[in-house]
Formats: sequence, structure tokens, C-alpha cells
Amino acid sequence: MELRTGLAIQELGWDSDVDESLRDAIMDAVDGDLVEDALEAVDAVLLWWRDEDGDLVDGLVDSLRDLSDTGHIWLMTPKVGRPGYVDPADIAEGAITAGLALANVVKVSKDWHAQKVVRPKASRK
Repeated sequence: MELRTGLAIQELGWDSDVDESLRDAIMDAVDGDLVEDALEAVDAVLLWWRDEDGDLVDGLVDSLRDLSDTGHIWLMTPKVGRPGYVDPADIAEGAITAGLALANVVKVSKDWHAQKVVRPKASRK
């Protein structure tokens, strides 16, 4: 999904360690604020996740609550060597267990990776 004006993006897992310049760039691209509590379906979820945040499966499933049927999750995890690093095998296992599929990984900042997580094509409506 290309970022464009008018998209509704929900942000989950924000904390003081997130990349504020990346958040600002996203808000500039969609010409709006990131949504915390969605009142209607959102186009994407920006999920900041660290190893100590708990069960990744629960986090991914919670991310689906307000996500539109055609939307996806951008799972933001710290890069190798950064506090809270999440092993890629744990991400893959968590996505599969949550009934989701992994798409591309994007290097989005010096401290964070973004992993696109989608519903499997067979389950999209």
C-alpha cells in the first residue's frame, strides 16, 4: 500500500523509543494524524513491537480488530543489536499462528525494520 492523503492508519505500541521522524513522515504522507482508537475500519496498522512486549500473536490479532478487510499491518521491530530486538523466526511463527502471512521487509530507519503482515489471499473478502 502506498501512503497517500486520506488513508487512516492506526498506531499501536507507541512508546518513547519509536522513530518520531518516521511517524512524522507517515502523518505528512497521509495528511493526518495516526489513529489510536479507531471509530471505523482503518487502512493500515502501524504496530511497534519489542521482544518484551509479550505475546506477538496476541499483538497481531489485536491489530486486526479495527483493520479493514483489504488493509495490512506494518510490524515495526528493533533492528539486530537494538534493545527489544525480535528474532525473525519468532515473527514468522507469530504471523502463522495468528493466521497471517509475511510480505516484504523494509528498512525504515536506523533503529527499526518494518515487516508487512497481511491476511492470506484466500481469506480476504
